[in-house]
Order: sequence, then structure tokens, then C-alpha cells
Amino acid sequence: MTQNNQPLIIEVSLNGSVKKAQNPNVPYSDDEIVSQAVACMEAGAALVHNHTEDPVFGGSGAMDAENYARPWRKLLELRPDAILTPTMPGKEGVPVATRFAHIEAMAEEGLIAQGLCDPGSFSVSIAGEDGAYLPTQLVYRNDAHDSHYYVEACRRLKLGMSISIFEPGFVKFIMSLHRAGRLPPGGIMKFYFGSEDMSFGLPPTAKALDAYLEMIAGSDLPWSVSSFGDDCVGCGLAEEAIKRGGHVQVGIEPYGGPRTPTNVELVEEVVELAGRLGRPIATPAQAAAILNLPTYPVPFAAVS
Repeated sequence: MTQNNQPLIIEVSLNGSVKKAQNPNVPYSDDEIVSQAVACMEAGAALVHNHTEDPVFGGSGAMDAENYARPWRKLLELRPDAILTPTMPGKEGVPVATRFAHIEAMAEEGLIAQGLCDPGSFSVSIAGEDGAYLPTQLVYRNDAHDSHYYVEACRRLKLGMSISIFEPGFVKFIMSLHRAGRLPPGGIMKFYFGSEDMSFGLPPTAKALDAYLEMIAGSDLPWSVSSFGDDCVGCGLAEEAIKRGGHVQVGIEPYGGPRTPTNVELVEEVVELAGRLGRPIATPAQAAAILNLPTYPVPFAAVS
């Protein structure tokens, strides 16, 4: 397969639901978020994603925008070129506007140039001691109405879309809008592969990646890979994506394996791999151009 020389966008996903007991290097305090984000950007990351202490599951179904905004204001003072992406809660029975409200607030303040679109649902579980998935009742639910809401909210707020692809059906929704000419400008398809311990996603293999690429064939949509519950570089998925012209997300959130790496170490591993494969590393400004982000740099950065 021919090598693609477009600059490689590296996203670092700093924490997720990982606890300090699992990896003492995981950041949650404001200072930890800022210092690790800056260090990862200096190492080569162009995009930064993190969670706050507000739970994705089990909470009120809303997230406090201020918990994101506090460290991100400090981060943007240090790195006004940062491209930041939050998450959102998945509680059933909570209106979509409530679950998305913190993203809207941060867009209005001018903290983000990229919003979130999770165009589908999946059951959430983990493998028990015998390897079978536990009988949880958790569903990360985004019906078609919700998915359209995310798309139109990003259009209205002039945000590029960070499109989470947990299952193939998510791709079908986005491609239907693409064929209809109804996608807003800017965005990236993030293919989230899952290890055997994860109840979602295709396995992190070359064949699985090719299945996704077949689904988006003929489009010009940027895409990236992440391997939840596995080592994206160690399992070979990052290399397959880099060779095919895609981009890569790593970080403590998706990492699975025997190590307790730092976020910087995981970014550096992708940079080293890209160097061997001949892909240059994208700066945040280059990443914003590749992703066609309509409001980059964010207004906050312009007035700081």
C-alpha cells in the first residue's frame, strides 16, 4: 500500500475513566491536565481530549462546563493553538440538549473549535473473570434524533465535529449525511477499535480497519484510529493507519496493556513510528487546516 505523506495528526486522550490506582500517571487535577497537555503538545500531539471528574455514566446526565473551562483557560494561555475536545454523558432519559449543554457553553465562551458527535448507541459492559461480558444495564444511547442534534449544533456553533465511531452503524449515519450534502464543514471520523475485553467496536486489526475504509470510500473525510483496551502502537494498528494516510489517537484513556505509561510516552511512540514510516507530524495549525475547522484559532485565544 502506498505511503501517504500528509502530516500525521496525533490526538492524546489524557484520562477517561482510568483511576490513579490503575495508572498513577493519569491526570485529573487542573494543574495535571494543563501540564500534561502542554508536554504532549511539545512531544507532537495536535489534539487534546480529556474527561473531568463528572461521570459519563451514573451521574445526573449533565456535565459542569466550568470543570472543563478552568484548566482549558490556563492551557489556552500557554498554548493558544490547542485543539480541545470534551466528552459528554450518556444517561438515558436526559434530554440531548442537557447532555450537550457544556459543549455549547464552551463554544460560546470561545474555548473550543471542535465539538462532539456520537452518532449511535452501544451496550456498555466489561469481561468477567471467565471472559464473558457482565450483565450490565448500561447503554450509551444516542438515537437518530440525538445524532442529528449534534450535527446541527456543531453547524450552528461553527464547530468542527469530532465524530466518535464505536460501531459500523455509526459510519452509515455519517455517510448518509455526506451523500446528502448535509455535513457541516470540518471534522474527523475517529474509529474506536476495542480489544476482546471491550463490548464495543471492531478488533484492532488491519482487516477491520479496511472494512471501515471501504465504508467511507469515495469521501474525503479525515479519519483516525484508537485502540481501546490495547496498545495502539504495540498491536500494529497505528502503523496500519499511518501507512493508509490516517491519523492516530493514543493516551492513558484508551491504552490497555501491562505497562503504566505516561501520556507523553505514548505520544512519543507514535512520533517515533511516524518517523520510521516517513510521515511528518502535524502542528495544531496544520491539523486545523486538514480538519477544516471553521473557527480556528478559537476566539478565546485571539483575545488572551
